[in-house]
Amino acid sequence: MIRVASGLLTVALLLSGCAQPTKEKQDAEVIKQTYDSNLAELSAYQLGHYGLRMYRQTQDDKYQPAVWADMARVADKLNEYAATINNKDDVLALGQKRLKAYDSGDSERDEIRHAAAQGREEYLVLGAGLISSMARANEYGLEHIEDEKLHEILSWYDFSEYATDPQMIRAWAAQLANQVYWLKQLGETDHTAAFDKAFRDTYPDSEDAYLSTQQFNNKLYGMTHIILAASEYYRKPVSEADFQWIYDYFRDNFDVIAARSKEDVIAEIGITFLLAGLKDDPIVARSQDIIQESINRDKGMVPSVSGSTDLAKGEHRNVLAIMLLDWQGANAVPMVGQGNRVVSNMPWGLEAKE
Repeated sequence: MIRVASGLLTVALLLSGCAQPTKEKQDAEVIKQTYDSNLAELSAYQLGHYGLRMYRQTQDDKYQPAVWADMARVADKLNEYAATINNKDDVLALGQKRLKAYDSGDSERDEIRHAAAQGREEYLVLGAGLISSMARANEYGLEHIEDEKLHEILSWYDFSEYATDPQMIRAWAAQLANQVYWLKQLGETDHTAAFDKAFRDTYPDSEDAYLSTQQFNNKLYGMTHIILAASEYYRKPVSEADFQWIYDYFRDNFDVIAARSKEDVIAEIGITFLLAGLKDDPIVARSQDIIQESINRDKGMVPSVSGSTDLAKGEHRNVLAIMLLDWQGANAVPMVGQGNRVVSNMPWGLEAKE
């Protein structure tokens, strides 16, 4: 069915006199059709993750319900925090509950994260919970009706204690990269420079060969997310000069990266170059080639390294593949007050920022 749809698309374009799309665009369309046809298989978080990125790339109204679902998820999170957190003990209790998710230690990553969170359980609430939800609302031009209280909660902690700690960086490099940029965007203390220094001290390039595969990928994720977060997740372009050390590293080490990394990482690297307007850089073409070669043509998607074609588990990897293969530029949409009116009928708890 997917091959037929792709073929019909090509025939229609030829008959209409339009130029035939590139193989990259055709492959992106194959993956997009797979996911567009199976959105019900995604969780609320995955649906929002996919739909928001596809809307920023395409401005296609069919993704509006997914964007609204994402706003509703963010509103629910912030409503919960505003209603239940009144002191540090509340934050700690919630963090201790979340720590149990890493108790099994079934993977190297979980073991590292469990150890890092011991005595820092509050981070599990602040990082992936409060900060990320406030930042997502901010991207929509929204804030919670108790925004002042939520900022007060953030003020209880010195985030540099997490962002500059080597153990924390080895556990959550990409997440910390996101969070220091989100805090900056929210008007909180700017920890981005301190994080960059701590990150480079934790992962000196001379020690790459001694890193496990998991830790090597954690390093790469941290580097890509510095740039992705600086772009406010595909909302605005970035300057190569601002992140020269990262781009130089990717160029100098791409052969090793291609051999040791997952498709998710490789796609993100290609996208970082596109965000900087470097579409003709050889790294983009090499990244695209790797992603295209990995596509399972029968399933219409990029499988996991183990060969799994689970749609939900592969959402992150495949939305990155779509963007890499058919990049439409950075777009600061949707936001409240724009003509598209996507951000309207806001879920309870959110309001337009002043």
